[in-house]
Amino acid sequence: MADQPPYPGMPRWVKISGIILCLIILLAVIVAVSGIGGPHGPSRHLSLADTGSKISDTSDRP
Repeated sequence: MADQPPYPGMPRWVKISGIILCLIILLAVIVAVSGIGGPHGPSRHLSLADTGSKISDTSDRP
């Protein structure tokens, strides 16, 4: 019986998945650095009552 060839390396699906994952991470970094995604931070999803901001409501006044 002949010797089997050495292991051929990573399967193609692993390489493609790695490339796609790297591209997604790179895209997320570009969006975060360039500011395209808008403001980010802990206060982004808070209501105005939680942030201490006041809104002047003039609709109730005559």
